[in-house]
Amino acid sequence: MYGGGASVAETKNSGPRRRWVLALLPLILFGGLVAVFLAQMLRGGASSDIPSALIGKPVPEFSLPALAGLKDAVGAAIPGLSSADLRAGKLHVVNVWASWCGPCRLEHPLLMELGKDPRIELVGINYKDEPVNALRFLGQLGNPFARIGADDKGRLTIDWGVYGVPETFVVDGGGVIRYRHVGPLTESSLREKLLPAIETALAGAGS
Repeated sequence: MYGGGASVAETKNSGPRRRWVLALLPLILFGGLVAVFLAQMLRGGASSDIPSALIGKPVPEFSLPALAGLKDAVGAAIPGLSSADLRAGKLHVVNVWASWCGPCRLEHPLLMELGKDPRIELVGINYKDEPVNALRFLGQLGNPFARIGADDKGRLTIDWGVYGVPETFVVDGGGVIRYRHVGPLTESSLREKLLPAIETALAGAGS
């Protein structure tokens, strides 16, 4: 008798518990996927190895306006970015970024150092951003870019095959894409992947 009564009570209580577990399961699974994704991004892992159909091909034709209100140290306006700029003979590193992108903030100190390399020109594509927020981002962290094109609708990045921000491309002096890095740069990915890709592109230009 008593055993049967306890069983009924447990059955009644198990219903709400089961519903809570089923309701929380998608959130638990989503959280696990996010944790794995962030771990890969922060260590420059497998996500950076996503291939690009544009490697070895010319950059898509484009012309982006400047980021309104952005000026250099002497007060001159920082120009926008076009495909013609990337065919001007100098090696370019193109970084796709946004002020609302947390990983962009993490990699920014590395871009500040990379922008000092006289062998390259570091340029940016500001992706789906509000100009005032982009200006605040650069005002707080510094501007490493010689040019910035504002892609407020995200149309150009579709042509480049961009999955999200940040992404970084190495483009040779003839405007041909030589390397693509998906996700934020880290010290290891900069040292082991991006810088060797730059050296290879520079060597190719001199051959």
